[in-house]
Amino acid sequence: MVKKNIFRLLVSLLILLATGVTQAAVVDVQINLSKQKMDVIVAGHHEFSWDISTARRGYETPTGRFRPNWMTRMHYSEQYEYSPMPHSIFFHQGYAIHATNEIKRLGRPASHGCVRLSPNNARILYDLVELYGMGETKIVVKNKQQEMTAPVEGDFPIMMDEHDL
Repeated sequence: MVKKNIFRLLVSLLILLATGVTQAAVVDVQINLSKQKMDVIVAGHHEFSWDISTARRGYETPTGRFRPNWMTRMHYSEQYEYSPMPHSIFFHQGYAIHATNEIKRLGRPASHGCVRLSPNNARILYDLVELYGMGETKIVVKNKQQEMTAPVEGDFPIMMDEHDL
């Protein structure tokens, strides 16, 4: 399964390079807080839909449009007792998308605000962002029950209608 996905992603990259097609972002990460789901679109093709965990009661996952700020294969949270955060993709202040070992909690709010994924899915996403580049990645975090809480970060044109949020 992983080899098949990697093959499909490499074919998508070759098609993009051969055709000279340009897009606002090659890796489009759509996070829906209401559904606790992440959809990953690569070169215009919906590739993945994963369960996630975001902020539990009393905490917040920022909503808005972002680009990754920085990435690291292993980060340890200084704020939360040096908890491991494998395959971290930081997108807003100290908030990141990263792996968790608490996979039984995926699909419902459970974090201090970060977006948690299963270890395998976090690795796949990390590898995609590393392959295409942070500048070719956009992250949109939305929740139909609330307005955007964070300003747009990064210099990229994203055209979205209010019904997309």
